[in-house]
Amino acid sequence: MSDKDNKGSMTVAEAGRKGGETVRNERGREFYETIGRKGGATVKAERGRSFYEEIGRKGGETVKAERGAKFYEEIGKKGGDRVKATRGPNFYEEIGRKGGQKVKKLIEEGKRAARAAMAAQEGAQASSQPQEGAPQAPAPSGEPAGPGQNE
Repeated sequence: MSDKDNKGSMTVAEAGRKGGETVRNERGREFYETIGRKGGATVKAERGRSFYEEIGRKGGETVKAERGAKFYEEIGKKGGDRVKATRGPNFYEEIGRKGGQKVKKLIEEGKRAARAAMAAQEGAQASSQPQEGAPQAPAPSGEPAGPGQNE
């Protein structure tokens, strides 16, 4: 093809951008949010949650390698300041209290589960030990008899 034939053509990227803008103008931003959620749910169903964990970790490592750990500190501070400006300082007090209550509840549940496991273990040990006064089975042949058993 000559330059004359290509006059007015656009690249694939330009065509995609133009099409995306047209869809956004016709359907609105919410359309993209909806199809993004649907797509994410489909990928999660097909590949599982671990897929997202893995790609998130890889992406984080790449950003850390390119921009350094200090970058995360900076964006975390900016995000915290933004939340404080939009929701107010009481927001942090509220979520801190909720988080503390959640931690307290989880600790209590953990302690209950540990006590139940200990009780089950003690019950299993008690049932496997011979009780006092109960007859004991004779020792297998070739082994010395225990106390109180005939030799």
